[in-house]
Amino acid sequence: MEQLAVYIAIGLAGGILSGLFGVGGGIVLIPLMTIFLKMGQHSAQGVSLGVIMFSLFSMLIYYKKGFVDLKIVLLIGLGFIIGGLISSNIAVALPETVLKKCFAVLLIVVACKMLFFK
Repeated sequence: MEQLAVYIAIGLAGGILSGLFGVGGGIVLIPLMTIFLKMGQHSAQGVSLGVIMFSLFSMLIYYKKGFVDLKIVLLIGLGFIIGGLISSNIAVALPETVLKKCFAVLLIVVACKMLFFK
């Protein structure tokens, strides 16, 4: 029962930040799952990718307010599918420690870019 509450709390945190800032999976869910659920990096990334489909509900709110161009969604989505298929094969072949460090570097680079550059 306690584990169920942790799963829901992690999803709630990801959902709140996803709806508020457009982030969730990579930036929020993966660290939370690896820290609080002791989930391996590969598993956390897999679950995070599975959860992406549920962001459709949040996207609909933005769409109804006129903030979503479906043509752009479809074109970026096509690239997302192709890139995801290629990179997921690479990611599952990498040792977990390497993958986790690469992910951490990505978070640091994104944070620095957002903090210090326009």
